[in-house]
Parts: sequence; C-alpha cells; structure tokens
Amino acid sequence: MKRLSIIIPAYNEENTISLILDRINEVKLIRNIEKEVIIVNDCSKDNTEAAIQQYMNNKENLTINYFKYIKHDVNQGKGAAIHTGIAQATGDYLLVQDADLEYDPGEYNTLLKPIVLGSADVVYGSRFMGGNPHRILFFWHSIGNRVLTFLSNMMSNLNLTDMETGYKVFRTAIIQRIYLHEKRFGFEPEVTQKISMIPGIRIYEVGISYYGRTFAEGKKIGWKDGFRAIYCIVKYGLFNNKMFVEKNRKINSQQVRV
Repeated sequence: MKRLSIIIPAYNEENTISLILDRINEVKLIRNIEKEVIIVNDCSKDNTEAAIQQYMNNKENLTINYFKYIKHDVNQGKGAAIHTGIAQATGDYLLVQDADLEYDPGEYNTLLKPIVLGSADVVYGSRFMGGNPHRILFFWHSIGNRVLTFLSNMMSNLNLTDMETGYKVFRTAIIQRIYLHEKRFGFEPEVTQKISMIPGIRIYEVGISYYGRTFAEGKKIGWKDGFRAIYCIVKYGLFNNKMFVEKNRKINSQQVRV
C-alpha cells in the first residue's frame, strides 16, 4: 500500500474545514503511506470555498502529498459528494473523512492496521466497540443506529456493530467498480449491502472514538434519513439488480483543481 485517498465531502463547513485539514496534515501514516486529500465542496453557501482555497495556497509544512479540490455546481447531497471523490481517487485504498470534527484523523493508523497486515479489503471504524472516548449525546439516536445496524446485518449476513459509521476504508479498485446510487445519507446502508455481496471480500471492524455534534452545532442528519436508511437496507438487500458499473466508464471531472 503506497497511497491513501482521503475524501472530504463538505457542505457549509467554513468553521471546521481548516481544522480538519490541520489534523490530517499532522498525521504520519504507518509505513510512509502517502496522503491524497480530495475535497468535494457540495455547493456550500458560506465561505467554505474561500477557506479551502486559502489552505491549498499555503503549501508550507504540508505532509499531504496530493490535493484535489472539486466543486459541485448544485447541492447534490453527501452521498453524491462521496461518489465524486471515489471517482477521482488514485490511492490503493480510500476513506471518507467528514469535515465536522466528529471523527479523529489521528486514528487513521488504527483503521489501516488490518490492511497493512494483508488481512482486509474493507475496514469499518465502530463507535460502539473499544475503550476510546465518546461524547455523550442522544439516547434515541444511539438506539436508532443500533436498530439500523441490526436490520442491515440481517440483510447482509454480517455482524457489524456500527453500519452507520462515518469511518469506512475501502480498497479503491473494489469501491470504484460498485454502482452507487444514493445521493444523501443512504450511502452507508447501500454500500454496506453491496460490498457484503462480493464473494471473498474481507471486512474488518476496529474501535474508534467519536466527538459528536448536536444539531445546534451543525449536525445535518435527521429522522427522515433514518427512514430512508431502512428503505435502502431493504431495497439493496433484497432487490439489488445493479451491482457494478461498466468496466470502461468515463469518469467525469467536475471542476477538478489539483
């Protein structure tokens, strides 16, 4: 493994985007793995773009080997931003990093350990296992996450503890071949159902910390997304009639700045 692609979907994250980039920059990956950062600005209405441009223009003391900045002309949703980032990734593996500081880049090496040992194709970072710090927030949100994970496991025949986690690491060659449809938060249940159907795929789970936000602090996911997740679990678990993209598909580069 030579390069890790880090996809950052960003929508109205002017207050935290520079901070998360600083934290990524501070991380030294095991075995001198290179870092490729792909920021997908999903048509933010605030000063997210200006903050990103300022950071990219200041290249002193950066440990990030490659930068890509992509802007959607219209807001499409977190899932759509992730799709764009996946299409542009050149690393051997890729992960999704939210821009809101809920997940700690300092734990990248924990996520990568099963991969560099040659054991895993996919690694999920679980908020519900291990002894790492977790912010105490909403009871019903935690119950909802566990219910969605239980339903997902029933359909996929996996034994995950946290299907909805924002930290998922994929072998790039695999995830780029999977047809992904969901444009919003349905990405998590869709991709989980689809990777579970790949023969011989090796999926691991490791414990991570979680620094959650309240809605007042900018959290965007709501109860409607929970119902959509149930729909996606059933849809892609039982009626998944399109798994892979065409082998020679042309990847669209939407205003890519390197």
